[in-house]
Order: sequence, then C-alpha cells, then structure tokens
Amino acid sequence: MERPSWAPQGIDLSVPSVSRIYDYYLGGSHNFEVDREAARRAIEIMPGLPKIMQANRAFMRRAVRYAVDQGVDQFLDIGSGIPTFGNVHEVAQTARPGARVVYVDNDPVAVAHSRAVLEGNKDAGIAAADLRKPHQILDSPEVTRLLDLDRPVALLLVAVLHFMTEEDQPEAAVAELRDALAPGSLVVLTHASTEGSPAPEQATKVVEVVYTKASSPLVMRSRTQVQRFFDGFELVEPGLVAMPHWRPESPLEQEDPIVFGGYAGVGHKA
Repeated sequence: MERPSWAPQGIDLSVPSVSRIYDYYLGGSHNFEVDREAARRAIEIMPGLPKIMQANRAFMRRAVRYAVDQGVDQFLDIGSGIPTFGNVHEVAQTARPGARVVYVDNDPVAVAHSRAVLEGNKDAGIAAADLRKPHQILDSPEVTRLLDLDRPVALLLVAVLHFMTEEDQPEAAVAELRDALAPGSLVVLTHASTEGSPAPEQATKVVEVVYTKASSPLVMRSRTQVQRFFDGFELVEPGLVAMPHWRPESPLEQEDPIVFGGYAGVGHKA
C-alpha cells in the first residue's frame, strides 16, 4: 500500500484508526483505504453515523462558546483527532483572542496533521499522549507551556471515553484529570449509547464488531454509567441530554432521530 506524503513513518496501514475513521465521517481527507473500508461497513449498517459525528462536533462548538462566556480561556481537548473545520482553537480564539488550546491524541497521523495546522499559532499545541495515562498528559511539554492549571480549564472529552474499556479504568482517568484542575473548571463530554437511539440493537452490535478490528473498540454505556464521569462536577443546565438538546441554537424539528442516540453534558468544578 502506497504511503501518502503526509503519513508519518511507522504507521501500520493495515489497521483502521478510530480518529481517521472519524475524519472520513466528517468528510476529511486524512484517512487510508483501510479506514474508509471500516467506515463504509459501519455506515452500511447504520447510515446515520456521519450525522451523529456532525451533531457531536456541533455540540462541541456550542460548549466551547459556553466556556468562553463563563470566562474560561484555556482548553484541554483529549482525543482531539484530525483537525477539520471548526476546531476548538478556531472557535475559542475567534470568541476570545489569546485563548490557549492543547490538543491531545495518540494517533500519529492526528498529531502530525495537528502540528501542521497549528504551525505559527503560539497559543495552541498538540501533545502525543493517551487518556489511559493522565499523568503523561498533565506532564507534557505542551500542557506545561500553554496551560496554567491554577486557573480554570475546560477539559474536553468529546467522543473519546467510549473508546476506553473498563479495563482501561476510564473513571479513574477522568478523576485524575479532574483533581488536577482548578475550581471553576469545566468538563465537556459526549459518549455513545444505545439508550435513546432509534437504531436497532443488532445494528449497534455489528458496528461495535467493526470497531473491534480498529485501533480501539467501541464501548456503549448507559446514561447512568456516563453520568459517573461527572463525579466531582456539577452538571450545568440542561444536564446530561442527547447532543442536539444541549443548548441548541436553532429549532430541532428537522433533526434525524439517529442523532439523539448518545449523551452530552457539561460539568462545573466548584
């Protein structure tokens, strides 16, 4: 398989990557045929997947603007993926010039492409690190250089926790990050779930199988399980809801029912 010029050396082009599959869903070009094949298989089973990803990104942008409105000007986006239009730094720095953003991803393509996109932006950086090792994130040169953890930070865990199994101890990882944040900080979180989704349970299970062959499995969790990630945070209105229901900026009448599967919320650390 021919390696594109933008692809870092050492990447296994035979294994689909969750961040590159996500890039494909969003119409990006930084993905390989193995990623596109996995994405197409998932879309065949659940045609609404790209719409779910778009709803996810739309929620993220609304939540970033909310954070800026609350006076937060520092952002830590973990599992940030491959930059596409409307990234955290674009939204935050448009609303608040000088806002600082650190992206974190463990996919070498996401890291390399993020570095290229952020070149010349002194207020944003990308750390090659993994949510399974929170200390690796907190001690990274990028976090040390750009973020002041004695001041409020918006921690973004958008569409990332459902790629962690229980063995990865996701609740402990979130708690470690929470404990490192100053009072007034926010957590912005989305998570896939079969609850509230019109997709047949069988289709969801087949999509999960597609992801078992990728760089990370897809783990669906119930609303109760997702809510546990907010321990130590106070949920802001309207609480833990379907992504389109979190402070929508336009009427929802035309939304495809598929985008109401999964949960989104923002928590405030007192």
